[in-house]
Amino acid sequence: MAKMGRPTVDDPSLHRVTVRFTESEYQALKKYAESHNQTMTQAMKIGIELLYRTSQK
Repeated sequence: MAKMGRPTVDDPSLHRVTVRFTESEYQALKKYAESHNQTMTQAMKIGIELLYRTSQK
């Protein structure tokens, strides 16, 4: 019988990071994510990538 469950991915997300926000920071992130049709996680990952790229210059 075939293996059941979710398919495997090439680069699984293994690490979890938690961040505490003020109410205004949370609302700003939520508003940005909604206006760009992203999840808050996607918006945070894009922000981290932008910080990384700008620090490499």
